[in-house]
Amino acid sequence: MRPALPARLALLAALATALVACTPEAPLRPRPPFESADRILIEKAARRLTLYSGERTLRSYRVSLGFAPVGPKRQEGDGKTPEGHYRIDWRNPDSRFHRSLHVSYPDTDDVARAAARGVSPGGLIMIHGLPNGFGALGDWHRTRDWTDGCIAVTNDEMDEIWALVADGTPIEIRP
Repeated sequence: MRPALPARLALLAALATALVACTPEAPLRPRPPFESADRILIEKAARRLTLYSGERTLRSYRVSLGFAPVGPKRQEGDGKTPEGHYRIDWRNPDSRFHRSLHVSYPDTDDVARAAARGVSPGGLIMIHGLPNGFGALGDWHRTRDWTDGCIAVTNDEMDEIWALVADGTPIEIRP
């Protein structure tokens, strides 16, 4: 025969109290709901990459840019990070750097500007982690701009960005 409902509730309450008493002191943190970015903003002068979901800031990261970051990218090898509106159009889990997300530079306007000057616009602009084997540099990499025009973050930050950003996500790169 089963105990009456009040007795069962009392038994459940006693079990819950005993269970709480046996758990470690660390507070339980609820898992955050799955988040994804619907746009990326790069502010070159501030050396900042921000991920947004609607108008809400999801994450913000300090970055390193191309070795000659002031001004828009005009040609291959100029060391500049592009400026304008692009998209993340593919990803490379096996790049020379710890993961990379490709920025859709050059667009048709970038190609036309470079062609008018008789130069190549360049390409392979990525958001990426540190060179493979150099992850221990961590934050130190931000002491100077060192890429060929890419946007660099630490490897842990790249893992987070990789998980939050889908292919097709718009990216705006401001001066």
